[in-house]
Amino acid sequence: MTDLPSSVQPLVSQAMAARQRGDATTERRRLDQALTLAPDHPQLLNARGMRALADENLPQALAFFAAAAARDPGQPVLWINQATVHRLSGDDAAEGLALERALAIDRLNFTAQLRMAELHQRCGRAAAAAQGWSGVVQMAAAMPERSPAIDDALARGRAFLADHTDTIGRAIDDALGGATNRRMTACIDHMLGRRAIYTNHCDGVHVPFLPADEFFDRDLFPWFAALEARTPAIRAEALALVQHDAASIRPYVRQDAGTPDNKWSGLDNNLDWSACFLWEYGIRNDDVCARCPETAAALAAIPQNEVPGKAPTAFFSILRPQAHIPAHTGVTNSRAIIHLPLVVPAGCRFRVGGETRAWREGEAFAFDDTIEHEAWNDSDRPRIVLIFDVWNPHLSADEQAVLKTVFEVTGRGVTAA
Repeated sequence: MTDLPSSVQPLVSQAMAARQRGDATTERRRLDQALTLAPDHPQLLNARGMRALADENLPQALAFFAAAAARDPGQPVLWINQATVHRLSGDDAAEGLALERALAIDRLNFTAQLRMAELHQRCGRAAAAAQGWSGVVQMAAAMPERSPAIDDALARGRAFLADHTDTIGRAIDDALGGATNRRMTACIDHMLGRRAIYTNHCDGVHVPFLPADEFFDRDLFPWFAALEARTPAIRAEALALVQHDAASIRPYVRQDAGTPDNKWSGLDNNLDWSACFLWEYGIRNDDVCARCPETAAALAAIPQNEVPGKAPTAFFSILRPQAHIPAHTGVTNSRAIIHLPLVVPAGCRFRVGGETRAWREGEAFAFDDTIEHEAWNDSDRPRIVLIFDVWNPHLSADEQAVLKTVFEVTGRGVTAA
């Protein structure tokens, strides 16, 4: 807006002082006097409109705001003030047009965005309201300092969006009748903001173009049923080790001395998460296998990935009561990790990416450990799972052979000629 003429500045100052002390009569008189000297000044017209709005004289307020906007149409606040009058008058259409004029000047005007979202919500335009509130929430959340009013808008926006998402989710669920597979369920949940999509993060070899699925389809492992049938015998051997052979059990996490503090520090050399290895990096633990013949036979009967110095690895994983394995990712997506739950008290759960499952004793599953995963034992008893790795089922036999050769060559090292 243009500067006020020097002749009216004292009158405006007196009007503002009167407003601060609640003297509406003096404020009104001084503004009217100023307008006789500068009748077309948009700032004076707007100030007089604000006085009329406070007086609840809506026609007069609208006339002053409209006159101010006609003289300075590039000021969003002059259109927002008109929208306020229309809102108080119950004229939704006129309010929307005024807000559109403000947004056409500044699409990132927070007040205009907020009022438009409120208007859409009030008029029952759910989709438009959701879009509007999304913008409001994003803008408010990004503000380093927020007034109580903006905090209130942020809270109302989040509440509306949560309710809107829940409503749409129920409608979709009703329309589909639950007839969706895991992939479509994840797609819908991500679309509705109910879950994230996780990607592979490999600390070692990353095979491109493999499906980044959190849990592999059970049908990819036709030998699961035979493995699960051995659960009682495998469980008995695991319990015997835990009860009578503590020397074979060691902390799973063992960091080198001097390692800086990290997410594993709490489990470093800590038996809260311990393991008894039957195979470790391709080396068979003959003593443990001898004490666990049923488990060893079960492992021998499955198509393991045999790579000297790397695989297979198979172990009993023991997670103590109230222990937590933090979120982490594995080395390579060329493998699948198998869990055969043996002892699972109530209160144990396992998350891979956006899906959390409870282990079920005797029910095997496979997952991609290069997707973020973590585990909890919130019970008062230890949880025991047989864990081992096999080739990623999406790799062909030829691809497995190539990778085995690559791992063998890199494992032994090559001397330059």
